[in-house]
Amino acid sequence: MEMTQTHRLPVPQQVAWEALNDTALLQHCIPGCESIEPDGDNAYLLSMTAAVGPVKAKFKGRMALQDIQAPDSYTIAFDGQGGAAGFGKGTAKVRLDPDGDETVLSYTVQAQVGGKIAQIGSRLVDGAARKMADTFFSRFSEAVSGGQAGDREPLAGEPTQATAADAEQTGEQAGEPTKRKRSWTAWISKS
Repeated sequence: MEMTQTHRLPVPQQVAWEALNDTALLQHCIPGCESIEPDGDNAYLLSMTAAVGPVKAKFKGRMALQDIQAPDSYTIAFDGQGGAAGFGKGTAKVRLDPDGDETVLSYTVQAQVGGKIAQIGSRLVDGAARKMADTFFSRFSEAVSGGQAGDREPLAGEPTQATAADAEQTGEQAGEPTKRKRSWTAWISKS
């Protein structure tokens, strides 16, 4: 899988660089991220829950920052295991370019997935990856620009309220409890 995207951040390059190296901020912005812990120089252990189509699993992995050219670019090498759900590994080249008072962030990800996730099909895997990236950059842009707390995404463990838009997507009325989707965890562990 390869994915290339560009995002405009409403902050100067140095602010964007510092935010990209703030593990607490990144943990908040990465969908499903439960922890980011240091593991040596420019390396981190991650724990996160991700869903790709019907497969939902907890992934544990490691990421290392390489080819660091502060405040312009770095490469992230990552490797994660999700048990029976499969694995993901690859690299992400991240670049920051100043543009007046703003910064243009561009990245190219090259990744491989295996196990149950790979069996789902590339269309679903690519769609899930793009959705995660869009959610990350929406949260990240809001965080670096000082978005209001009322507009931010809730942190892991915080209670949430269904919005009209969420209800519309699920076909439910706002304020009604959502039905829990059938868990595929049992299916994954039996295979």
